[in-house]
Amino acid sequence: MGCGFLYLLPISSTVKYTLEKKDSASKARAGILKLPHGDMPTPMFMPVGTAATVKGVHQKELREEIRPPIILGNTYHLYLRPSVPILQQAGGLHKFMGWEGNILTDSGGYQVYSLSANRKIKEEGVKFKSHIDGSYHVFTPENVMEIQRAIGADIIMAFDECTPYPCEYEYAKRSMEMTHRWLDRCITHLETLPAHYGFEQAFFPIVQGSVYTDLRKASAEYVAGVGAVGNAIGGLSVGEPAEEMYAMSEVVCDILPEDKPRYLMGVGTPINILENIALGIDMFDCVMPTRNARNGMLFTAEGTINIKNKKWENDFDPIDEQGYTFVDREYSRGYLRHLFMANEYLGKQIATIHNLGFYLWLVREARERILKGDFAEWKNKMVKQLNNRL
Repeated sequence: MGCGFLYLLPISSTVKYTLEKKDSASKARAGILKLPHGDMPTPMFMPVGTAATVKGVHQKELREEIRPPIILGNTYHLYLRPSVPILQQAGGLHKFMGWEGNILTDSGGYQVYSLSANRKIKEEGVKFKSHIDGSYHVFTPENVMEIQRAIGADIIMAFDECTPYPCEYEYAKRSMEMTHRWLDRCITHLETLPAHYGFEQAFFPIVQGSVYTDLRKASAEYVAGVGAVGNAIGGLSVGEPAEEMYAMSEVVCDILPEDKPRYLMGVGTPINILENIALGIDMFDCVMPTRNARNGMLFTAEGTINIKNKKWENDFDPIDEQGYTFVDREYSRGYLRHLFMANEYLGKQIATIHNLGFYLWLVREARERILKGDFAEWKNKMVKQLNNRL
């Protein structure tokens, strides 16, 4: 299944991926993605900052303690609030939110998918109802490119349809083919749009196809043919068993170009991340570390902690001996439990900083293990530990 157009995307001048090393016992890779607001070592986890904020974390803490080279914003949410004109007046999303690192914007396809009761999908695009005020809006491949240009992220995504799970084969096939046609339209229109803020934006197309191997192969081949700076895999982590996710990741990674970064959207648990790194994935994002933190679940290298459990009431050891961030060194488990039981906002903030610190530690450690040559052995040990409930 070839491309629907006769040209490839132009070769990027400021955005470039360098593959540094491949693991000998798995398909894991270490690399560097050069972006306008700094280099991004891979594998990398991107904290989710949906509405121009990573919930519960100041930019100072992100910058100095968690230190992600990139965070994620969402086109759907930013388009509705604060709105594109406000972001343009501010000088783009970086200046609006006071973030000097890189930003990736999801095109809004997943959010539109999640509004299943309040949207209508047609070839032209998607008409949807705002979750804020009930007003109606339309996203097309063309205006989503315009919106992402105006937002000003370093990496922007193609507009796609994210299919649900389970999904009938014929629906998945029709959806995938429409996603490919939308991709062609995204590229054609993007070529006519100047960058707003003086730096180049990297464009990533998205592989779809649900959990059907032949569709995933066809979509990966189509996307690979575009010649984009990087490629994404969507439509996973939507309810399918983990083994099906891994199977689809492996199929797609075997087709996508080795010299381009691969981004698995919306994934996932620490175990999901390690298993997908072993299959050749380079980039991840997920709300899990922040959302679970606000509910009192902490991720650690030894397993998960429900800090609300009474067993932590008189535990005055640091939150985590590893000391991923300052909160792990300055606060005890007993104190954090008290904050949750008293419904103090500080508890959610501390837990969020801890979880993000752990996620960033995990991918950085994975990278170091790939470079050292013992990733597979370390990964297998970590997966067992991460399964523990402490």
